[in-house]
Amino acid sequence: MSKPIAITLGDPAGIGPEVVLKTLLANPQSRHPWVLVGALWSLQCCADALGLPMPKVDKIVAFSHTTSPVSILEPAALAAPKDFCFGEVQAACGDLAVRSVERAAHACLAAEAAAMVTAPINKEAIHAAGYVHDIGHQEILARMSGVNQTATMLMTPGLKVVHLSTHKSLAQAVSYVRRDTVLDKLRLLHDTLTRWGMQRPRIALAALNPHGGEGGLLGAEEVEQLTPAVADAVILGIDVTGPVPADSVFNRAINGEFDVVLALYHDQGHIAIKVHNFHQSTTATLGIPFVRTSVDHGTAFDIAGKGVADPTGLRAAIEAAETIVDGRLT
Repeated sequence: MSKPIAITLGDPAGIGPEVVLKTLLANPQSRHPWVLVGALWSLQCCADALGLPMPKVDKIVAFSHTTSPVSILEPAALAAPKDFCFGEVQAACGDLAVRSVERAAHACLAAEAAAMVTAPINKEAIHAAGYVHDIGHQEILARMSGVNQTATMLMTPGLKVVHLSTHKSLAQAVSYVRRDTVLDKLRLLHDTLTRWGMQRPRIALAALNPHGGEGGLLGAEEVEQLTPAVADAVILGIDVTGPVPADSVFNRAINGEFDVVLALYHDQGHIAIKVHNFHQSTTATLGIPFVRTSVDHGTAFDIAGKGVADPTGLRAAIEAAETIVDGRLT
């Protein structure tokens, strides 16, 4: 069998188990076997709460034991918390979510899994569990991989966006827009997409200020930081255009002029992706030594356990992981 895709179940109190369960019940076809990483009880609780059948999954203790299309590997012998409740922050659930991510990442680092796909975790829950330095998946995976530079790429049909920074306040994000940080991110983006099979990716760099700064009248970052970074990147052989005003760059990318846009802060890129096609949007992590994709939504505690969560994003994330692993990214 080909190497499996590791799929973490996310925070049990959120919608992760529900979207995984609905994906399994849809009987999807896949080129790789799937190993679910998380607690079997979380899937069972979800099935019971929603009145859905529990699909048959083989319980395994190592990725090398994968022999069927769908298996489950529990990262630790943890029983369901006695006070478990959907939609609430619980330290035990945060701990289980992080342990699952770590176990799947270990399998990828050891070349036991072809890639990992993650259901959402809750930042408050993992903080309550004692993981005070891990803000989210990206920080956990960077810690485990021993890398200093990572990036988030959001993907939805017709548009790919990478962020210069994500989990920073807007003021911090603006101060991060420097010639060196932009150049480093452009190199990371170019090198990763090339490794993933995209021939000479066409990158657009979004501007920071309205109308691209109007030659410095509306801000100096374009003149002092962004334009020099683009010039440096071109010298290195990177196909990059910009800075392009943010009110037009995403439309130009959707129309096929660029393969990917480098956005300069969290909402600049996220809003464009989610307005274009929220339900099919996924994320991929650049800078780590393996493939990791994820849904582009959170734990959605407000609807957890109610049966209304849409599994489209998870299926898209799995398909994205398989596309990258198989060298078919375009």
